[in-house]
Amino acid sequence: MIRDRLADVIARDPDVVFRNEWSYRLRQRAFDLTVGTVALAVSAPVLGAAALAIWLEDRGPILFKQRRVGRYGRLFTIYKLRTMRTEVCVDAASPAGRSDTRVTRVGSFLRKTSIDELPQFLNVVKGDMAVVGPRPEMPFLVGRYERWQYCRLLRKPGITGLWQVACRKQIPLHEPEATKIDLEYVRTASTLTDGRIFLRTFAALFTTQGAY
Repeated sequence: MIRDRLADVIARDPDVVFRNEWSYRLRQRAFDLTVGTVALAVSAPVLGAAALAIWLEDRGPILFKQRRVGRYGRLFTIYKLRTMRTEVCVDAASPAGRSDTRVTRVGSFLRKTSIDELPQFLNVVKGDMAVVGPRPEMPFLVGRYERWQYCRLLRKPGITGLWQVACRKQIPLHEPEATKIDLEYVRTASTLTDGRIFLRTFAALFTTQGAY
């Protein structure tokens, strides 16, 4: 159904423009495979320590798996380190603040430092996600989109992106203002743009602004 809605948007608005050259996609994939493989190798000790901390806190599962909407509306399973209590519904909305009681003590630290996002490099290597792109949302949230918001699905979802470096959760991802930021990326994506966003991500990681 999501794919049908996106196709309808494109059919009704032929002026929808986005970068889709094969050469760019090839460079993006090469970049994703390189960064994804290196990131998983380098972060292995951190992931191991985080996994142990999660297990020691409540003996629950280490990984959090959830269905998300990818490019052209294709569903895939996203991987994260679990930061919430085990009984929390997997389709529940993400925490909206530091006082969210669903988040564990270890989870609070992992979310604040973005360590919980590291397993998503598995999604990058698999090809479900890119390093840079719009953040993927849950199907029930995409189902609430206004018609024009579906255009953000024209790009492969990413671990980081223009929305993250521009406002980092100060504007909720499902809000129209956030979609406008992502659509700017959809229209202007390039190897240079991806590189700049990737570098800006490191600067964003050194501040707790918008992180919880």
